[in-house]
Amino acid sequence: MLAEVSAFFAPIAAAIGYSSYKARQFERAFPNIGELTDIGGYRMNAVHIERPEMADLPPLVFIHGASGNLLDQIGAFLDPLRGRAEMLFVDRPGHGYSERGGPENALPSGQADAIAALMDKRGIDKAIIVGHSFGGAIAAAFGVRHPDKTAGLLFLAPATHPWPGGIDWYYHVATAPVIGWLFNHALVIPLGLRRLERGTLNVFKPNPRPSDYIEKTGPSLVLRPATFRNNAVDFSRLLDYVKAQSHFYSRISAPTVIITGDSDDIVWEHLHSQGLAHDIAGSELVTIKGIGHKPDYLATDVAIAALEKISGEPRDLQAAARSAERRLAGTKDPEQSTSGTLQPMPLHAGMPHFQGNA
Repeated sequence: MLAEVSAFFAPIAAAIGYSSYKARQFERAFPNIGELTDIGGYRMNAVHIERPEMADLPPLVFIHGASGNLLDQIGAFLDPLRGRAEMLFVDRPGHGYSERGGPENALPSGQADAIAALMDKRGIDKAIIVGHSFGGAIAAAFGVRHPDKTAGLLFLAPATHPWPGGIDWYYHVATAPVIGWLFNHALVIPLGLRRLERGTLNVFKPNPRPSDYIEKTGPSLVLRPATFRNNAVDFSRLLDYVKAQSHFYSRISAPTVIITGDSDDIVWEHLHSQGLAHDIAGSELVTIKGIGHKPDYLATDVAIAALEKISGEPRDLQAAARSAERRLAGTKDPEQSTSGTLQPMPLHAGMPHFQGNA
């Protein structure tokens, strides 16, 4: 009997040991470059770029998407905006190196409140809030709940509205009692590592992914057991949340720009981006033809022009989008197919899988 029990538990113990080893490797490969700040019982991690002497933009707060961390938005915006603004790149609660905090942080509203508290601690009274994908739901919640701290909103391929369908099976497993713990500690890392390359390619599809994207943005950090569970909990709560809260977006009065691609298979722009444009009076929708889910990387120049317009400068964003389309023409990568792999789930049916910065 003892032999049978040992034979059953030995591979599980080995898988858990392997996952623990790999999680430590991920953290050595991508150590924390930010600073942890106590915001009232738990700590938020962020990279804070102080206001430069020659700043010509208001403070900017960047909110990454699902499965991501602050390195994703740093990779897109830090260098192009260096010297122009005070910037705060945030690890959302329970992601990257931020602690999770209480159960309220499983919802975009709680995460928006956490970011507002972090801004207070960092001495940022008001900022343009930039949210990519899942971060868009948090940016929208921020605009509704903290209008006095919102200088403007920039949504990039946002996930903000109800969609038909649900989420993929592993998010349900990851949040289940007991079996979820085993899944997160024994199986997520080996399964996720096999899909990391294809998953990041799919997120950029139909555009080419930057060759150094994985090396610079640390997508493997989401595979750590606690982080993966937090990510799954976020996913599992989002649909009900946006069903209940999206009708409050009409309360947003801050200057708002929504940038999206017409080839986004992760978050359907006709549901989310067009929904935001309908809900937020005076907002501007900028749809860029041929771009998928990563306008932050593929059309950074358009996003920066939007920040300038939100801050009061005259900018023709539609012309900027057409210019980006001409620049990007011919850069699609037909080899980035998803044949034979576990594909990310679009937000008309769910969310992207193990990595995606949605």
